[in-house]
Amino acid sequence: MLKKIYPWALVLWIGTITFFCLATFKSVPLGSVSNLDKIVHAFFYLVFTILFYLSVKNSFSNTSSFKAMALSFFCAVLYGILIEIIQDKFTATRHADIYDVLANTTGATIAVLLIYFSNKILSSESKKISH
Repeated sequence: MLKKIYPWALVLWIGTITFFCLATFKSVPLGSVSNLDKIVHAFFYLVFTILFYLSVKNSFSNTSSFKAMALSFFCAVLYGILIEIIQDKFTATRHADIYDVLANTTGATIAVLLIYFSNKILSSESKKISH
């Protein structure tokens, strides 16, 4: 049952990213944290990449983890670039920012590393159990 939730969660997350990256906010209090928006970008794309990976792995069980991770990473980075282009070309208050793309890519990279190492840990745990 949980496996069927991942694609829907991904669609909802993409909608959330799209809304927050394209909506106009009069005032967003950033507090005392410098570059908080970059941390938010990294978080958005970390979650995007993990949800995309889980969607692919659970929808197409014969897909290798490497292919699912590569596809998830590629789609996250591509979507991040697309959002930046849309901000620049189709909004009056937003502009493309290469540092947002770098933050998005950082989040996707961290996600792939988390997936890789969690797969390694789960694999070694299952080997211990089977012996």
